Amino acid sequence: MKKDNIFEFYRRLAEDNPEPETELEFGNPYQLVVAVALSAQATDVGVNKATRALFEKVKTPQQMLDLGEDALKEHIKTIGLFNTKAKNVILAARILVDEFDGEVPEDRASLEKLPGVGRKTANVVLNCAFGHETFAVDTHIFRVGNRTGLAPGKTPLAVEKKLDKQTPQPFRVGAHHWLILHGRYVCKARKPECWRCTVADLCRFKKKTPDPAAT
Repeated sequence: MKKDNIFEFYRRLAEDNPEPETELEFGNPYQLVVAVALSAQATDVGVNKATRALFEKVKTPQQMLDLGEDALKEHIKTIGLFNTKAKNVILAARILVDEFDGEVPEDRASLEKLPGVGRKTANVVLNCAFGHETFAVDTHIFRVGNRTGLAPGKTPLAVEKKLDKQTPQPFRVGAHHWLILHGRYVCKARKPECWRCTVADLCRFKKKTPDPAAT
């Protein structure tokens, strides 16, 4: 995708949604770390249902340790892989208390030291909690980047690097949100809804899906 088209691509997404946000519910950076770690192979809707009651009780790593692994499992047992995730959340809370005075660090290397926190999760936390210009490439963003020609790449890291290189100001902080929401609700995996896509004419996807109402 050409430079001018990339700017227009983001401009249209921004016009539709001027203040994009993550759909995960959280009250502070620590709760975001937990929510994003729980969201692996799970939906944001499912995570939010599980964490609403949890986050009323737990707002800090120390409170998570006080809650304990068994009680945490009861809160998140509706989420896939909850046993492993509960163990990681407790271990991460211990590291945050022991090594970071209970505060969430504002750098990727430190975040990636936490169990259950990979590059994508760290990028989400840096972006959503601290306003960093990071690009957390999940399955939706990977698909949109490749399908549209915005940021083609064979791996999530390749797509991330291309987005970092190609995305202009003033769209860099919000880019991750616009792309994930576009992939989740419009540029869907099985059947993209091209007929109602605001950037369809900029997109390099050749087999545009026709309007079902018209057919």
